[in-house]
Amino acid sequence: MDFNLTDEQKDLRELAHNFAEKEIRKVAWEYDKDGTWPQEIIEKAWDVGLMNTHVPEEYGGPGLDFLSGCLIEEEFGWGCSGIGTSLAANGLAMTPVALGGSDEIKAKYLGMLTEEPKLASFCLTEPDAGSDVSGMKTTAVKKGDKWVLNGSKCFITNGQYADWYTVYAKTDKDAGHRGISAFVVPRDDTVIIDKKEDKLGQRASNTATVVFNETEIPADHLLGEENHGFKLAMMTLDRTRPGVAAMAVGIGRAAFEFAAEYSKERVQFGVPIAMHQAVAFMIADMATKVEAGRLLTWQSAALLDQGIRNTLACSHAKRFAADSAMEITVDAVQVYGGYGFIKEYPVEKLMRDAKIMQLYEGTSQIQRLVIAKEVLMGRSVDEPMAEAVRTQTEVAEKQTETAAATV
Repeated sequence: MDFNLTDEQKDLRELAHNFAEKEIRKVAWEYDKDGTWPQEIIEKAWDVGLMNTHVPEEYGGPGLDFLSGCLIEEEFGWGCSGIGTSLAANGLAMTPVALGGSDEIKAKYLGMLTEEPKLASFCLTEPDAGSDVSGMKTTAVKKGDKWVLNGSKCFITNGQYADWYTVYAKTDKDAGHRGISAFVVPRDDTVIIDKKEDKLGQRASNTATVVFNETEIPADHLLGEENHGFKLAMMTLDRTRPGVAAMAVGIGRAAFEFAAEYSKERVQFGVPIAMHQAVAFMIADMATKVEAGRLLTWQSAALLDQGIRNTLACSHAKRFAADSAMEITVDAVQVYGGYGFIKEYPVEKLMRDAKIMQLYEGTSQIQRLVIAKEVLMGRSVDEPMAEAVRTQTEVAEKQTETAAATV
């Protein structure tokens, strides 16, 4: 067991931290205030190699391991998770292509991301299909040598600016999640951006409704096998949830650092408030949650890098890091007192940003369902107990299988 980073990983983390400090954090609060699209920052991040980090070398990417990706995303979260989400979302869209696309499809669409600073979006969630993916209404119908897509996807990160989309649609309307297929869809005139969301937090991240209106794509744009898209989505989320957890750690770390520094400067009752045990214990708890969240995140990424199934580990990491980010930022506002409630001070933005971490890529409740299923149905449970659990958790199991939530 070795918690030491390689020299290359240390250099990468330093690069990401310096970028977050100089290019992201100094403008983050202005971007948040106006909900401004960070195009200039996207182009700079692409130039220095901090985007598309998991694209294999044969398609023009650096082919970084998953742990290295988590190091970058923690720094993005520390700088501004809204801008960081804009920078990192290509990873979510490209993973199903990397897993299920043909060599020709991968060369075309992954290559598109590495040749220019272009964007792609992951389209799973619908107005009536969040955690319950089987409720989706978007359809894909085979007509000759083409697929024709119709439907609406909501809460789509970078949806307004994407050049192509990974889209999940029903190819068998009566088969629930077993009737879902995945497609790569280039943007054309039949792809309509219907709405840009005005959000509580992560306001520099574009979140839009994307409508597919008789959108035709070639037959070879099916990713993986027909009606096996749900499995592809779950494989994707196992690979991307460590990055989400890392970004949550970054948010929590930023709030902890602001609160710790403020507690040493703010004087009440004749001493810095850090000298009061009530505040000191809050700071100590923040520090522990940051450290524990990072270790869970690194474990979930390291398992992937070793080729080991990480479903349980990434749910542990995502659930704990997201909930901890929310708890840390709320406590940071408390440490600032009334000033924490004022937009002039940094922690209220972090509190708003933290909330989405408990919602997208599987809510904290869905993560608990995944964890419960894994630990209760695992090999450590004796057979009579396992059978009883199977009987009592049929509904929960269905919910677990459809654990995707808003992305």
